[in-house]
Amino acid sequence: MNLGVFAVLYGEKPLAEMLDHIKDKGLNTVEIATGGYVGDAHCQPEVLLTDEDKLAAFKAAFDERGITISALSCHGNGLHPNPQVSNAHDRVFEHTVQLAARLGVDTVVTFSGCPGESEHSRYPVWNTCPWPHDFSEMLKWQWEEKVLPYWRQKHSYVKEHGIRVAIEPHPGFVVYNNETLLRLRQECGKQIGANFDPSHYFWQGMDPALCIRELGEAIYHFHAKDTKIEAVNASRNGVLDMKPYRDIANRSWIFRTVGYGHHEEVWREIISALQLIGYKGAISIEHEDGLMTNEEGLTKAIAFLQTAIIRNDAGEMWWA
Repeated sequence: MNLGVFAVLYGEKPLAEMLDHIKDKGLNTVEIATGGYVGDAHCQPEVLLTDEDKLAAFKAAFDERGITISALSCHGNGLHPNPQVSNAHDRVFEHTVQLAARLGVDTVVTFSGCPGESEHSRYPVWNTCPWPHDFSEMLKWQWEEKVLPYWRQKHSYVKEHGIRVAIEPHPGFVVYNNETLLRLRQECGKQIGANFDPSHYFWQGMDPALCIRELGEAIYHFHAKDTKIEAVNASRNGVLDMKPYRDIANRSWIFRTVGYGHHEEVWREIISALQLIGYKGAISIEHEDGLMTNEEGLTKAIAFLQTAIIRNDAGEMWWA
């Protein structure tokens, strides 16, 4: 396993400057955003796929610094009922898959997406309970009419290009936990796996280490991000919280830098679970902590994760 970073937190820096910066921090792998909800500050697939010189320069920027790309990420919603959104996100996804194949990157990260409640919807509709029965009927329609046909086609597409798609379980989308991820994988194929982000599991009340062991070989990529449950607010209002992320004092939970939501023992168990299933990919630090600057959050996450990491002669990391 190699310690890296999801480069969206340095979107204001040009590519070369961003790579030099993370290299100085001792990181040797990076996850690059290519569009969708995460933007494309460092990588525009349509441009690189149509200009060989720019593609060569892009690749050289990593090779010259000895930095690898752990994944290309285009978190989006190809199932959005608004065709302007779904078509744009779908186009970015397919171009990202093509670019990954050209770069020799084997993994593309995205969301499963979420459709509306019918052919007449304007916005996605996410179900949280089975009753009234309208919700169960709606969920059945979503999976059978939208989700499975879409992802069966995308599975064929990524397989044709020799790429794996790592879907990030996330509330608000049809894949948000192990059960839904494994259903999609079983129904559509094994080119589909998970981008495992413990922060989304923490606030839903799941045990990330246990979930990692259940998913096993289905984990294709990993985000290092934490969540702090604010006990007073959660005890009063539960964890289905629609308050803005910036309303930190009143939310039931907030995203935190690794180690500021759960202590070291919990993270040791998470990394140990990754070892047990034979995961050898990146530990990609994602920063969404509203109480820290990007620089502070990344620096503290690196220090926290490295406190119990031993490197062997091959440069591989093992949890102490």
